[in-house]
Amino acid sequence: METIVVKFGGSSLADAGQFRKVADIIKADDRRRFVVASAPGKRSDSDTKVTDLLYRCYDQAVAGGDYGSVLEQIKARFSDIISELGVDFALDSEIDVIRRHLSAEPSRDYMASRGEYLNSKILAAYLGFPFYDAAPLIRFAADGTFDEEQTNANLSAVLAMVECAVVPGFYGATEDGAVHTFSRGGSDVTGSLVARAINATVYENWTDVSGMLFTDPRIVSNPQTIEYITYRELRELSYMGASVLHEDAVFPVRKAGIPINIRNTNCPADKGTMIVAALPKEFRMRTVTGIAGRKGFTSILLEKSSMNSEVGFGAKMLGVLAKHGVSFEHCPTGIDTMSVVVSSEQFEEHRAAVLDDLNEVLQPESIVVESSLAMIAIVGHGMVAARGSAARIFRAVADAGINIRMIDQGSSELNIILGVDENDFEEAIRSIYREFR
Repeated sequence: METIVVKFGGSSLADAGQFRKVADIIKADDRRRFVVASAPGKRSDSDTKVTDLLYRCYDQAVAGGDYGSVLEQIKARFSDIISELGVDFALDSEIDVIRRHLSAEPSRDYMASRGEYLNSKILAAYLGFPFYDAAPLIRFAADGTFDEEQTNANLSAVLAMVECAVVPGFYGATEDGAVHTFSRGGSDVTGSLVARAINATVYENWTDVSGMLFTDPRIVSNPQTIEYITYRELRELSYMGASVLHEDAVFPVRKAGIPINIRNTNCPADKGTMIVAALPKEFRMRTVTGIAGRKGFTSILLEKSSMNSEVGFGAKMLGVLAKHGVSFEHCPTGIDTMSVVVSSEQFEEHRAAVLDDLNEVLQPESIVVESSLAMIAIVGHGMVAARGSAARIFRAVADAGINIRMIDQGSSELNIILGVDENDFEEAIRSIYREFR
């Protein structure tokens, strides 16, 4: 029997009204039998996420302050959902457990996880599904390293025995039972793990947007929705910050060949975006799948005659950066030049020491540092087959009166990355979008 795993984000489960939408979505397709839930998100722009309230509660507890009023806020959020849905749920006893934890030796991860835990128990009661705590299923090593294979074994063994289930996202536990969380947005990862464990037909990730957009809507008004995107393209765009999915959520389902469908809880009729290993044969491949970018980069350009014949030059340069904890983002080179693009924030903290070491170790003829650089990634499998794609990109940017300060193309020809002045960042993206929309 085909099975769909559905994960609902915080905005999808922010209040009782959203719970009803979620229940309607699940009931609309009997293949949706395994549910992963997040903690309640914001009900409005001025509201506070329950996870943030839980962190605040923990901070006040360890500081010896009065956390009672914040805990009451958390209790009120869940009480409203329970009363409006008419669910039979013993919230007082659950809050008492949290209060006792806070009065002893509170754990930050344990506190953060209680939003998912309580929301999932309420959702399970509302749906009439069994609840399975993530703590004994999602396994972390004592040092916090995630154990994917043990987790898959645990989930497979337990979920194979049931027809349906609600599992809280975001957290698991170490062997001794201590709760440990993923990074923020980690409920996406839990959904992917559950999908892999039960060999789901598809993993539906329900949020408050109707899929991934061609580019940032804060820069381009009403950009097109991406209908299909491959895992590789998603990784390239996610690197530049363009994603509605936690980046680690891709790996478990990618191994199993399970597609991800990004859907909108508030517009369930929208098809959303399908994230797949390979595009369907009948799908007309676009030249460019998406555009994304970020500001805050610095370029370090070294020039030295006969650099290409100096064995280990590049390794020495990167070694200097590594010594000072500066990671490199891109590394375009020439015969007698080598340029490394780094995070401005990382570089400026160690600027003097890095430049001194580069001069001492490499003895270049010159070092030129250019900051206020923005990077833009143009991603798409279609660029491999479409002649003149790069020329179209460069012409669109040039026609907008923008100077390109750096060009870097991956060996797979899946993406082209441009460096422009931060002041030109938004207009560069708009010009490329107009060319390929």
